[in-house]
Amino acid sequence: MPRALWLLIIGMAVNVTGSSFLWPLNTIYIHEHLGKSLSVAGVVLMLNSAASVAGNLVGGSLFDKIGGYKSILLGIIITVLALFGLTIWSSWPQYIVFLIIIGFGSGIVFPSMYAMAGSVWKEGGRKAFNAIYVAQNLGVAVGAALGGLVASYSFQLIFLANALLYLVFLVIAVFGYRGIQVQSAHSNILQENGPVKNHDKLYALLILCAGYLLCWVGYVQWQSTISAYTRELGITISQYSILWTVNGAMIVLAQPLINRLVKPFEKNLKVQILVGMFIFIGSFIVASGAREFSGFLAAMAILTIGEMLIWPAVPTIADSLAPKGREGFYQGIVNSTATGGRMIGPLLGGMLVDFHGMPALFTVLILLLFGAMFTTIVYDRKLKEQVLQAQAH
Repeated sequence: MPRALWLLIIGMAVNVTGSSFLWPLNTIYIHEHLGKSLSVAGVVLMLNSAASVAGNLVGGSLFDKIGGYKSILLGIIITVLALFGLTIWSSWPQYIVFLIIIGFGSGIVFPSMYAMAGSVWKEGGRKAFNAIYVAQNLGVAVGAALGGLVASYSFQLIFLANALLYLVFLVIAVFGYRGIQVQSAHSNILQENGPVKNHDKLYALLILCAGYLLCWVGYVQWQSTISAYTRELGITISQYSILWTVNGAMIVLAQPLINRLVKPFEKNLKVQILVGMFIFIGSFIVASGAREFSGFLAAMAILTIGEMLIWPAVPTIADSLAPKGREGFYQGIVNSTATGGRMIGPLLGGMLVDFHGMPALFTVLILLLFGAMFTTIVYDRKLKEQVLQAQAH
């Protein structure tokens, strides 16, 4: 891997470690320390996610206009200022304002990180995005574990620790990312054959991302409805947290297994995504029948294998579809889709469980994933037709 990609990997790990101090504890802080209802906490988190969606789209466009270095610096500076603001004023309603600004600032950073990763190691393909994805999950595991430890002393320290880690990220970006050369040259079949119009590539990405959104709506149930369901079944919070420890550990340690698994269809990202979605369905089938911790542990292990196939493949396809000079915008769409799924999922899942119960939720999730498989199958049909027509002439 190129040195520039290693710098991006380290930066992403530090960035996500910082943000993971805060996000798992937001609801607890709003509910227990600020004395607001869980519904109010849900609305605040939704506003944070909506700001992150806006940040993703703005960040992607900024990457194309002013480059990754300046875009990342802008996102980090906005986030750092808001985090120091939160350290000083963490009461209501300032908490909402700063959380929205943090969502927007951190949202700007992600598309640029992914677009730069794709550009510094073009020949790496999926491997570049997979490396960033693994760094993200390492950050989640470390940040969530340290966050709980720090929160046991003081919540104010959580905000300060988050701000200090973002300052470390700022130093890495200032000294590490300035010299990264972004190459926009693509060598995929869609670019070489020329007949594929840019709006058709964007249309293809949007169809692919519709399925990606449905995957995220299902995935995020593990953090919302399924977590509440496990509590009802008598599974302890510490056991539930082990599920996410297993998820993070598998993503980091099971990479050799996944590389072997994708070897037969290494070049076919569509097949990787479809296999991942099929594995997701299997995970929800196992979870729907689980009544004990061991059942949910098995379902989480299955889910993680599916996730490892889908999550890095979608930004890889976005990078290959992106016209020259639009790489950031395309990564912004992918990132905002994931954030949108995290925003919609808990609300949709909660309503389904409240009105129809858990069995109905699992049924709907499985149907949504079949819908996601359909959009994945058809997303590039028009592009292939145009290439075949051009070759025939």
